[in-house]
Amino acid sequence: MPSIPIKTPSATYDVTIGSGLLRTLSQRLTRLNPGKPFRPFVVTSPEIWKHWSKPFLASFPKTGPAAPTILLHPTGERFKRLAQVESLAQQLALAGADRDALLLAFGGGVIGDITGFLAAIYMRGIRYVQLPTTLLAQVDSSIGGKTGVNLLAGKNLVGSFNHPQAVLADTDLLRTLPPAQLRAGLQESIKAGVIYDARLFTFLEKNSKAILAKRPTKESEAALTRVVAASVRVKADVVNQDEKELGLRMILNFGHTLGHAIESATNYKQLLHGEAIGWGSIAALQVALARKTITAAQADRITAAILQYGPLPPFKATADKLVALTYSDKKNRSGKRAFVLPTGIGSTQIIFDITDAELHAAAESMLSLMRSQTVASTRKP
Repeated sequence: MPSIPIKTPSATYDVTIGSGLLRTLSQRLTRLNPGKPFRPFVVTSPEIWKHWSKPFLASFPKTGPAAPTILLHPTGERFKRLAQVESLAQQLALAGADRDALLLAFGGGVIGDITGFLAAIYMRGIRYVQLPTTLLAQVDSSIGGKTGVNLLAGKNLVGSFNHPQAVLADTDLLRTLPPAQLRAGLQESIKAGVIYDARLFTFLEKNSKAILAKRPTKESEAALTRVVAASVRVKADVVNQDEKELGLRMILNFGHTLGHAIESATNYKQLLHGEAIGWGSIAALQVALARKTITAAQADRITAAILQYGPLPPFKATADKLVALTYSDKKNRSGKRAFVLPTGIGSTQIIFDITDAELHAAAESMLSLMRSQTVASTRKP
């Protein structure tokens, strides 16, 4: 069972990856808090709770202060808003949550982000643990302490760095994921391979059949666990070197400049986060090709891998709209847009001189590919 350490100046904790972690959850939380009382409060979605409430509750007492209190939060990026944080905080207060409360973020990236932010501000800070249920959350969003919510002006513009006590990634939870959720999460693993780990990228290229298997086998579960662990190691290595995104950590935003713009342009309703990042990554490759930081062969390999783990759904937006929305990106510095540029498979650089014209051309090329993919899919018998 892989356990990968996160060691930053402000926090040290482990990301544990394995099967059956829910069955021992209460005991694990007790070991995390030796001699420190806690009262568990679970932030989750109705859909997740419907599937997993019985195994989740199995290790806890049914009554008393150690029995979990459940707070339900609607699914979807459009609900990652300050109003929801206030609602959850009010529920905590009415349920008698004090400084000994322990929040459990049991869900995907939205649940993890909003729970971590709630933990940072409720009573000026309480403990929390990440229990990611989606592949995207297990390989990326649950790790590194980034928390927050969206504004109408842009994504994740209000938040804080607030690390959990631990991340417990139970791979059994991936079995009930809809295929689109699984594929969307794998876009973040492709990103990890492109920016940092060429061996992970090659493994994803060569093992898509096992990774995407509809019926789990020992081979497919081993392949998926390997992808999760390798992706987490990338995130951990980067975060350990740059906790507050002052330099290196910005490379984790490959594909996110236009990806976030796509999410904003579609009101967070048409695409999953990983799907938007897939399209944003394809656009970023066009900038790299124009600047000649990668070869055409490398760009073709990356694009093929992204589409192999698709299909990426089409959306409606213009290149002008997408470029305009990039000015609200939280990575920007002193009015200049930060852009993650691939320099090969396994390496990147960060530039601050990306022009509107370059972004517009990249967005147009990506939209053209999207339209051609849509036409091709409609022609299939």
